[in-house]
Amino acid sequence: MFQQSSKAARLILLFGLGMVLAGSVVVYNNLPRLVAGFGWSSSAIPLYGEALVGDFHHEIYTAEAQAQAYFDQGVQLRYGFAKPEAVRSFQAAEQADPACAMCYWGEAWALGGYLNEPMTAEEAPKAFAAAQQAVALAKTATPGEQALIQAIALRYGPSFDPETQPGRDLAYAKAMEEVAQRYPDDLDAVTLYGESLFLLEPRRGTRDLSNPQVQKLLMVFETVLDRNIRHGGACHLYIHATEATAEPERAEPCAEYISDAIPGVSHINHMPSHTWNEVGRWGDSVKANQHALHTDAKAAQGNGLAVYHGHNLQMLLYTASMDGQSAIAIQSAQDYGTQSGDISFQLLTLLRFGQFDTILGMTQRPEAEMAGGLWDFAQGYSQLRQGNTELAQQFLAQLQASQASAQTVFRQSPVKDLLMIVGGILDGEIKQALGDLDGAIAAQTAAVLLEDQLVYDEPEQLPFSVRHWLGANLLAAERYPEAEQVYRDELNDHPHNGWSLVGLKKALLAQQQSSSEVDQDFEQSWARADLSIDSSRF
Repeated sequence: MFQQSSKAARLILLFGLGMVLAGSVVVYNNLPRLVAGFGWSSSAIPLYGEALVGDFHHEIYTAEAQAQAYFDQGVQLRYGFAKPEAVRSFQAAEQADPACAMCYWGEAWALGGYLNEPMTAEEAPKAFAAAQQAVALAKTATPGEQALIQAIALRYGPSFDPETQPGRDLAYAKAMEEVAQRYPDDLDAVTLYGESLFLLEPRRGTRDLSNPQVQKLLMVFETVLDRNIRHGGACHLYIHATEATAEPERAEPCAEYISDAIPGVSHINHMPSHTWNEVGRWGDSVKANQHALHTDAKAAQGNGLAVYHGHNLQMLLYTASMDGQSAIAIQSAQDYGTQSGDISFQLLTLLRFGQFDTILGMTQRPEAEMAGGLWDFAQGYSQLRQGNTELAQQFLAQLQASQASAQTVFRQSPVKDLLMIVGGILDGEIKQALGDLDGAIAAQTAAVLLEDQLVYDEPEQLPFSVRHWLGANLLAAERYPEAEQVYRDELNDHPHNGWSLVGLKKALLAQQQSSSEVDQDFEQSWARADLSIDSSRF
């Protein structure tokens, strides 16, 4: 298909190009300087093989099998958000074939910003240099490769300014649109066009399906997935694009396959859970994150790549909490606390499952703003459940003081808001214990309104919903239709979770109603739980 040249001829060609480029922004007088100029790691990255990166293949113009193998690996790792390893793979491809234009294109692409992180000032000049070298070598590339190289060259400049970078990103996206239109059979090019559009969108928050830009973004990825439902890069980004829409189920078909698309990258193993959470497949979400954690564990032996290990633990404790798998949830929360030094989620998960003695044994109040406030909440709640109302009130007062002074942000949500939400739960439960059900309902209704305003995130900031408490107090106040509506609203937000289903069952029974559909949903949704419940909260 391509006119192939020997490695020696390519080295001569590269040397000649270095002489031609002398005096330009990037000067290569000899091969050793070229290697040093791109900052290659002193330790070569291995070729991991199919066990890690699957059977993906994107043919490029090169006579060197090793360059092709490293290129394929780099693309897969970058699709899996294993950015440093992707960069090193493309650099290894460059070493195997220094005249390979697409190998430098790959490094430039990998160094750029991606969905979770913008490009840094340190990465910018390296990306620019790699893109310029790809341009210098592009004459021997195929027309499709040249189009990709010309597009990536628009993404970077000789100087980096975060304020003007969005303009370059827009120019890159427009160029990639032309590439995708010219080469629709290149599914990777179409996927990268979709990625370029995605990078122009806000990362967090909900996406309105009536927005033409959102429609266009989804259509691009669907174009790829209609051709190859197992495309790991397109499915990964499509899950992220759909999870915050009103139709997250659109990603279910490809989510069934993505775990094995890039099998040794833990972030890809974990990705189905972003869809499963939104459609209420909690048991499947638990399995996906366990798969990811198994890969994280194998990474120590070189048999996998641990990508976002802490995120995998957070997602597992969240999904297991919703699924009633207390042992898994509590262990994951403890592991996350050990890894991060933050016991916030350990406290919340223990409270979710009524482990009040354990909470009271955690006597050291954390210094961090959020963790300290959540410790006040958990201690106060546990004291209340032990019958110590006065102590609970003291912890509530301390929590309220913490929320008043809170200034930090947790995953784009003000810590003040999170502490006010849990403060509403505790305030309501104290009022309920003192016989003031109306006051309890008012406090928790206010907390629900605040909870509904939190920025969309995965996993959510708290491993439970305030509605689980509000619904229980509405039942206690014999306000059964209102309780029914609260639980139905909660199920719209978190389908098939047993906590809301058990409350809904009680609300219907109190109204002398029953629903075989609700009963069956509860039995199926709570089938994996390791505890029984008769209330939506302990």
